[in-house]
Amino acid sequence: MTREEKSKYIDDLAAEINGSSVFYIADTAELTVETINTIRRKCFQSNIRLRVVKNALLEKAMDRVEGKNLNELKQTLKGGTSIMFSEIGNAPARLIQEFRKKSDKPILKGAYIDEAIFIGDSQLATLESLKSKEELVGEIIGLLQSPAKNVISGLKGASSKLAGILKTLENK
Repeated sequence: MTREEKSKYIDDLAAEINGSSVFYIADTAELTVETINTIRRKCFQSNIRLRVVKNALLEKAMDRVEGKNLNELKQTLKGGTSIMFSEIGNAPARLIQEFRKKSDKPILKGAYIDEAIFIGDSQLATLESLKSKEELVGEIIGLLQSPAKNVISGLKGASSKLAGILKTLENK
């Protein structure tokens, strides 16, 4: 790779990191080609972009990203590294957990989700349990609808009683 190609690759990677609010850094070293291809297929199906990167180039790309403090993630750049970009915060964690049922890897090195940084494989369960924005919005709407439904059903039930009381008062 020439110097110009490396510079363009770093710029493209920096732009992708800068434009993404969710990315995971994982260790996929020593996995077979068949396993990596299976991971790539699952990533594609889950709308996750997977890139195998060199640590030095990823570190340079992280240095070029503005507005995000990625210093903690730079410390995880040892060994084979893949970066997973996603729109949904817990999708890569679920994919990693699925593969961990059959193999020791991929191992989570770190994750960046909406300005929060998670370091280490021990954070995988936490990341998997995160809810997406759509799930949170759905829960909030459900919570807001619940009291309104109770009031409406109470009024419907009380309306027949109220009509009976008014009729009784008219007769007197």
